[in-house]
Amino acid sequence: MPTPRPVKSKPVLADLGLQGGGAHGAFTWGVLDRLLEEPWLKYDGISGTSAGAMNAAVMVDGYAAGGADGARQALERFWRAVSDAARFSPIRRGPLEVITGNWTLDYSPLFVAMDLAARVVSPYDLNPLASNPLEKILFEQIDFDRLKQAPIKLFVTATNVRTGRGRVFRNADVTPDVLLASACLPTMFQAVEIDGDAYWDGGYSGNPSMAPLIRECSSHDTIIVQINPIERPGTPRTAREIHNRLNEIAFNSTLIKELRAAALLRQVADPGSGEGKLLARMRLHRIASDIMLDLGYSSKMLAEWDFFLMLRDAGRSAAALFLEQHGADLGVRSTLDIDEFLEGI
Repeated sequence: MPTPRPVKSKPVLADLGLQGGGAHGAFTWGVLDRLLEEPWLKYDGISGTSAGAMNAAVMVDGYAAGGADGARQALERFWRAVSDAARFSPIRRGPLEVITGNWTLDYSPLFVAMDLAARVVSPYDLNPLASNPLEKILFEQIDFDRLKQAPIKLFVTATNVRTGRGRVFRNADVTPDVLLASACLPTMFQAVEIDGDAYWDGGYSGNPSMAPLIRECSSHDTIIVQINPIERPGTPRTAREIHNRLNEIAFNSTLIKELRAAALLRQVADPGSGEGKLLARMRLHRIASDIMLDLGYSSKMLAEWDFFLMLRDAGRSAAALFLEQHGADLGVRSTLDIDEFLEGI
């Protein structure tokens, strides 16, 4: 049976915070695809990093061109283009993984070799031409002139290599280079130069950045789409498990710090002050899935269309469950208790 939709007499204005995570960003595609089916949900701003930034830019541009349906179609075209570009890539699952339905590249000799090389050889040596197959896709899939005038605010985070600080790019500043910078893993790609400064993946400084959503948007509801699990049971023991968990912790740390800061400020800020008013009215929500616990680091490089569809369907299911359980709370109350992030501090 289809999931019952919450009945809303008035539109609800919401913001979105989209995490990065390589190919796992197809999960976010699914979440957005399901949310865009709800006519009562309207969007004020979207903050994204890495794959989250690309999902955000594609959605904002598609929405500007054709509303919610245009955004859904644009997202599907984008992920199909990514898959098509990787169709003849030698980095693929082996026959045993295909037969068993195991979504991993852990046993791909070429992936293992590239992963080891990335730890000891600079991308300036491995990729001297600084080529990135996503550049052509972004040019073809996004109208950057239309993006500048889009009604939904877009915030894309990249990390300044020189200062170590995050920089948030807004609609008028977003280019293919900005999106590539937001997704630039320093062990795999050369830093992307923008306005004379070099930039790396935005996940090191904001994944996603929450401040612009709080300060520059009218909505009081923010839905975070989380790709990297905050908690993972058990202790990693193999080198691959340890590396995967370190990656998850690193790319969650900035978001957790922002949520902790918001929780602390909300406790001590004067509710009558400007910042206090913003924090007092802030309502946070999160969409995530335990499916990410079954996926390791290597699958973030997996670009098979069937993998994208599996993640899209998981994202749609997670969004449907969120709407069933908390759709009525949007515009009313938070469903994510950020005070929990202060425990142990």
